[in-house]
Amino acid sequence: MTNGRQAIVIKPLRKAVLPVAGLGTRFLPATKAMSKEMLPVVDRPLIQYAVDEARAAGIEQFCMITGRGKTELVEYFDIAYELEATLRERGKQEGLDALRDTSMQPGSIVSVRQQEPMGLGHAIWCARSFIGEDPFAILLPDDIILSKTPCLKQLADAYHLTGGNVVAVSEVPPEQTNRYGILRVGSDDGHMVEVTGLVEKPAPEDAPSNLSIIGRYVLTADVMPFLAKLERGAGNEVQLTDAMAKMIGRVPFHGIRYEGKRFDCGDKVGFLEAQIAFALEREDLGPAVRAFLKPYCECL
Repeated sequence: MTNGRQAIVIKPLRKAVLPVAGLGTRFLPATKAMSKEMLPVVDRPLIQYAVDEARAAGIEQFCMITGRGKTELVEYFDIAYELEATLRERGKQEGLDALRDTSMQPGSIVSVRQQEPMGLGHAIWCARSFIGEDPFAILLPDDIILSKTPCLKQLADAYHLTGGNVVAVSEVPPEQTNRYGILRVGSDDGHMVEVTGLVEKPAPEDAPSNLSIIGRYVLTADVMPFLAKLERGAGNEVQLTDAMAKMIGRVPFHGIRYEGKRFDCGDKVGFLEAQIAFALEREDLGPAVRAFLKPYCECL
């Protein structure tokens, strides 16, 4: 260790944690009997987008942090023998093809129960046995990103160059800094920024910048001892941002201005926008969607 910073060891990135314990109250009554992560954008649930993005970044092992009544999130990625047999008997190859990415290799997915809603930092701490000493990604399924290169792949590529912690960042209106974790920035080449500090949900007048962290992270296991203290922060919750802030100066820490457009699917308007944006990108749906949208656009 030199000047408090550990020697950089870049281990393979193979693990991902998906915090999915939330109640989804913004989408009641739809989420009364189903997890919000199972809400579909076009024809795939939010959780599928997160897993597909992680796989594209080389992730092989998944841990879902769940809550009561959310077992269907793990079951979704099981093999549906009866359904597949029925589709096969009826010659429904298109349906079989649609199911291909919904199953996982045996042993590649586990779930851990977050028994109390104590914040994102607490949810990640619940995965401590899964994480061990390895680097890991975090994907918040509420955020889906339409991009040529999957967002987590962009972060993974940066991690393999720099080591340490890498987070996806985007600019937010200054008056909205109190909704996000905000970066204090050192060097900045327009794509990669050096993170010199982190503040969770600062008031606009106290924000060190308007660069916010979105729901994609690559972290080293060095964060776990700080999370293990279970110190409460903003909202009286265990904040992941606070634990990450304590790692600054100990390991490299960078933010990536990712390529792509983020949709906040934890918000109804963001969810509806994602439906349209992802449908328009589809060759099989785009022309029809453009056609039915045209009358609505003309009357705005």
